[in-house]
Amino acid sequence: MNATQWLFCVTITLYWFSLYTYVPILPVYASAIGASYKMVGLVVGAYGVTQLILRIPQGVLSDRWQKRKIFVVLAMLISAVSALGMFVFPSVTALLFFRGLSGVAATAWVIIVVLFASYFSPEEAPKAYGIMNSIGFAGQMAGMFAGGIIAEVWGWSSAFLLAVAAAAIGLLLSLFVKENVPQAASPMRLAQVPEIVRNFHVLMAATMAILVQLVVYGTVFGFVPVAARSLGATNFELGLLTTLSTLPSIIASMMAGTWFVRRLGLQATLYAGFLMLAVSAAAVPFLDNMLQLYGVQFLGGFGRGLVFPLLMALSVKSMQEETKATAMGVFQSLYALGMFVGPVMVGLAADMAGLNVGFWLCGIAGLTGIVIAFLYAGEQPCR
Repeated sequence: MNATQWLFCVTITLYWFSLYTYVPILPVYASAIGASYKMVGLVVGAYGVTQLILRIPQGVLSDRWQKRKIFVVLAMLISAVSALGMFVFPSVTALLFFRGLSGVAATAWVIIVVLFASYFSPEEAPKAYGIMNSIGFAGQMAGMFAGGIIAEVWGWSSAFLLAVAAAAIGLLLSLFVKENVPQAASPMRLAQVPEIVRNFHVLMAATMAILVQLVVYGTVFGFVPVAARSLGATNFELGLLTTLSTLPSIIASMMAGTWFVRRLGLQATLYAGFLMLAVSAAAVPFLDNMLQLYGVQFLGGFGRGLVFPLLMALSVKSMQEETKATAMGVFQSLYALGMFVGPVMVGLAADMAGLNVGFWLCGIAGLTGIVIAFLYAGEQPCR
């Protein structure tokens, strides 16, 4: 990669680092300051609500203005503010608000992936998406691991301060990111969004991505840390748990669009990824020690890494360059629904019938992904 691409990768690593340093301890921290399971689900899910609302408008604005960089800079600033707010105001209400604000920062992922792909030729788009997903997973993993260590040594609030520091450095670097947007033949209009939503590739990719995010945010970024705490996990072990669920995603993302699809085909790769996700959720109630939980979440992380780069590539498969940010915005806005529904569903199930039921529902969602992948592959060539 060239210098422009490397600078962007470092910036985006810090971006995800800042958004995830406190994720391992967030559900347990919310419970510790008085949140019910339902409220824990809402706190975790608030991150997805703002993305659900804002990602489509942001994609449209970016395509219409032919600007990408400004959204990256603003995202770093908002990430810093949201983490600072969670540090300064230790209450459930503040946690809900500022976690939602962090979702506003995460909304820029729409622009980030399209901007990075613009540094490559169109034929290298799957490669670019694979690199970006790996960079994103690496930033998340480093943030969660460091956050778990910091929280163990200096307490809950130190994880929020670490996020502020990472976002501040990322903000500085983002000022030097290269703008690279081809001029569109005509400005993108909001009225064109329904047409993009109805696009077969966008719709099917988004439906599968909703299920992926439902499982991930209902379990490893939601209530798996709560289950781990019941097994006696420390803050460090919570960080290690989420780290081990993300590490395989990095490896799988780099291999999904190349090694796996070439050898197994699109259909079988999607099947394998969703099956791993289903098992990683449904098996949690049957585990009785942290070693087993580490192994199961490692499996789920590999499944997530297999599926997601393929879904990102599919979402813009039939789009012109001038509408790709909008298409990616539609895709990411729709899958944010799973980021909200997953933790809220598990939280409600836990309050009404026990936490185990919530994990089993996530397992069913993972199996449903196999069905959707079958329907998609029935319409499209798998190789």
